[in-house]
Amino acid sequence: MVKRVDLIHAGMLLLIMWMQMEAASAGLQKADLAQEEGSDGNTISHSQTLVQRLEALLIQGNGSDVSLRVETPNADEVKVIQAHSLVLSLQSPVFEEMLLSRNSSTMVLRESSDCAAVFDKFIRYLYCGEISLRLDQATPLHKLATKYQVQSLQQGVTHYMTQNLARDSSSGHVAGWYEYALQAEDIVLRDSCLQYLAWNLSSVLQSGEWVTISSQLLMTLLQRSDLVLQSEMELFAALEAWIIQNQPDGLTAENALRAVRYAMMPPRELFRLQTQSTVLARYQESVRDLLYMSYQFHSASPLQMAKYFDVNCSLFVPRNYLSTVWGSPWLINSPTRDDRSTSFQTQLGPSSHDASKRVTWNALFSPRWLPLSMRPMYSESGAMQPTRVEGGRPRIIITPATSSADFAGVNFQKTVLVMAQQHGKLVVKHVYNFHQSTEENGDFLAEANLYRRTSDYLIDSSLFLHVVVKPLYQTLITTKN
Repeated sequence: MVKRVDLIHAGMLLLIMWMQMEAASAGLQKADLAQEEGSDGNTISHSQTLVQRLEALLIQGNGSDVSLRVETPNADEVKVIQAHSLVLSLQSPVFEEMLLSRNSSTMVLRESSDCAAVFDKFIRYLYCGEISLRLDQATPLHKLATKYQVQSLQQGVTHYMTQNLARDSSSGHVAGWYEYALQAEDIVLRDSCLQYLAWNLSSVLQSGEWVTISSQLLMTLLQRSDLVLQSEMELFAALEAWIIQNQPDGLTAENALRAVRYAMMPPRELFRLQTQSTVLARYQESVRDLLYMSYQFHSASPLQMAKYFDVNCSLFVPRNYLSTVWGSPWLINSPTRDDRSTSFQTQLGPSSHDASKRVTWNALFSPRWLPLSMRPMYSESGAMQPTRVEGGRPRIIITPATSSADFAGVNFQKTVLVMAQQHGKLVVKHVYNFHQSTEENGDFLAEANLYRRTSDYLIDSSLFLHVVVKPLYQTLITTKN
């Protein structure tokens, strides 16, 4: 009998060694089998059969030497799994330590209800190196992978979550994943969730998930200048709904309201808020100074304002507004074909002093542009080098059609939003900021293969862009000695 057990363990050891080589670093994909040196290039693989046998070993419990008793905090749910200590030890250092110190063939594991519900999936991954999951199972599986230090599964679930931020769910999931990532200290997941929320805020504001976000996440979003939404008025309306729904303490509400950029709203909207908003009526004293400065901003030229106020503070810095006052969408069909150009107009600035002034912008898209330093040299005297060279990278240049004295004291930041279709939704995939050319970034569409028809950046063979022009004012306050 001992020999049989030893044989089982030896066989399992070989299988686990194979499984570890087969499991990809993400935990969800299998690695290619390397060909032996000197072979004729043919490979015999029974890997799928081995996975099936490992799964059968788990299901049938043959040769099991440890029972995992999974209990919830209230002990209202108990799950018993017959397992093999060798498998658990090889896959999890936490299990290895627990098995070394156990004094019984049964190990009691206390898990939350959501983790207990997916514990059999978690154990199956340890045996087979693969897993299928739903949105609602991602967090508990990540918790288990973190708790038991199964790094490949942890990385794999993180990757799954970052790739499914745009997927539809009944009550929303991105904000919940963000809160969990903070707790788990998963920086990749945290930053991916926050970026998705910021760059697709308009759709988030209209979802049921918005009013459920925490006050910490709310403030984190309100303090960002890269939010993508229709207007500042849209943001205030959503904030008002959040305050009414959550009834936060006075300090939280005041801090949130002070993060709104009232100067980016036209005076007529400010008047309407002061007379119709119940939330603003309640906390008006907390934002009175911001409203006063906003009215001053709209009544004088920005150049005059810059002599007396710090116009670099967030109150006067626009976000990425999708309104036609601030920019224009740009659909480029078959973007690899040739250069494309377009023109559009924006208001000179958000101040009502400039409401009647328009700036015409010329935009040029080049699919294969090379910097001068990288272009081939021509030996013939007087030979002209082409502006587009094979092997170049995409570039956008945006310049004003004319110059004007009204531009004094203003830097125009251009922002290009690159859209993509994910799970049937049009979402913002990248945001690029520059002053004249995307060459300033150095990575504009660097990961995009626009020649591949299935590229994530192409929707029906077209590149979907949205150009935003943001006036940034220069402070002209003089220091008096």
